[in-house]
Amino acid sequence: MRAAILRKHDAQFTIEDVKLGELRQNEVLVEIVGVGICHTDLLLRDPRQAEAIGPAILGHEGSGIVKEVGASVTQVEPGDHVLLSFDSCGTCKNCQSGSPAYCDEFERRNLTGYRADGTTAALDADGKPLANRWFGQSSFGEFAIATERNLVVIDPDLPLGLLGPLGCGLQTGAGAVLNEMKIAPGQSIAVFGAGAVGLAAVMAAKIAGATDIVVVDLHQSRLDIALQVGATRVVRGDADDVADQVRNGTPGMDFTFDTTAVGAVISTAVDVLARPGKAVLVGAGTDEVRVSPIALAGRSITFVLEGNAVPQIFIPQLIEYWRDGRFPFDQFVNVYPFEEINRAELDSLSGHTIKPVLTFGSERS
Repeated sequence: MRAAILRKHDAQFTIEDVKLGELRQNEVLVEIVGVGICHTDLLLRDPRQAEAIGPAILGHEGSGIVKEVGASVTQVEPGDHVLLSFDSCGTCKNCQSGSPAYCDEFERRNLTGYRADGTTAALDADGKPLANRWFGQSSFGEFAIATERNLVVIDPDLPLGLLGPLGCGLQTGAGAVLNEMKIAPGQSIAVFGAGAVGLAAVMAAKIAGATDIVVVDLHQSRLDIALQVGATRVVRGDADDVADQVRNGTPGMDFTFDTTAVGAVISTAVDVLARPGKAVLVGAGTDEVRVSPIALAGRSITFVLEGNAVPQIFIPQLIEYWRDGRFPFDQFVNVYPFEEINRAELDSLSGHTIKPVLTFGSERS
């Protein structure tokens, strides 16, 4: 197959020939139709992360068609249309209790690029190993090896190539609001960062009945889209009085949601909370935040993985919201041919595109 390989943190993706190994009993071979580019894929732009993993096939918002299944697979079969989400073991206490995002093996299965046992199943043209299990899938390629744990079967009549981002970014934003915050009608939320994750939170907050939905971002174009999909107010992130504008004369917000991972922004997200109030963080970054204990009187901060969702339950719910016109994420998706992955990445980083989706042929989407 062909796959996009990131060989160095500061290099472009190169599209190369790759050979996949045999399926294990619990594994599934998926022919990829579409895949979103998520900020988390760009973690390997950090030289430490890139060095730790080595040459890798990334991509973790895949959609495709099941081609082969291992001997012990029972939940999917060849021909199924599937979305690919994060992986989990299925046997630990958290998986068994319905919290797979906090699987005991989450980091090992999703953030190393390898199977849980440290092995890989892909070789480059020179026979050298490649990390090919990023989030249990590595879907920047024509085929991906996954497990039935991270597959969600969907209606074959749906536009398969479009729906990949539901597997991570959109699930993360919407799940943080609906599963973690559990916003009630009439409550308020401030969303910091109007990328795909932040906009998913906006749409989810509107679905839940929030009446004050504030979005903060540096890009006016993204703020305009936020207003289109459910924000009631927007604030420029470079304003001198961001916190005051967010509060807007009130005691503060019931919830805040940070997607930026920028320490100063997170501090503001805590500062604008009412009492009680809860700040939910999802941005992947290395900044640290110092908070005085007294500032947390009546307030709480938490970091949420994957929207605290069970993909096989939550993603079908998001699809129904989309079908009903209440989760119009397609308004901020731009589609690129797979071969233009480097342009798609640059467009995402510049703010030109909110959610790039790579496709492998319109006849399959």
